[in-house]
Amino acid sequence: MNHSIRVGEASVEDVEAMTDIHTRARSAYYAARGVAAAELADPVAREKRRNGWARAIASPDMTALCAQDPQGRVLGALAMGPPKDADVDGSVYRQLFQIHVDPDAWGRGTGRALHSAFTGRLAAGGFGGGVLEAWEGNARARRFYVWLGWGVDGERRPGPGRADYVRMRLRLS
Repeated sequence: MNHSIRVGEASVEDVEAMTDIHTRARSAYYAARGVAAAELADPVAREKRRNGWARAIASPDMTALCAQDPQGRVLGALAMGPPKDADVDGSVYRQLFQIHVDPDAWGRGTGRALHSAFTGRLAAGGFGGGVLEAWEGNARARRFYVWLGWGVDGERRPGPGRADYVRMRLRLS
């Protein structure tokens, strides 16, 4: 892991950087699977992402984290909170809603640092594990999660580009 990456609580000052990273990362993996460029560049969708990050930062139930390099540049962002699906026990699990890393920083430990912060918060909160949804078309992300111990639990829902979102679980030992 890259120990020069610092992960901490996100603030309202981080929202624009988090939104930009989210937009660039999702554009990279969706475009690779043929999702239309116009859909990816939609300013209304970008504003929804921005509002989502702002809500996560302001919410008492959510946690939003940023990963920064030694110069303070935001390299990645994470949002976690109570599970959204009724069949997932919120007293046992927390949901990893998103990890996004600047594509220029892929493969340099930023995602691992964010994931480590997620599992650290699970353990500190007494939770037994996590759930997430990974877009089926994003093989890189799915490999990353499997490498970190996540497994598909069989639940799925429709996603963009004729690929589903698959739900995954991580159990802490």
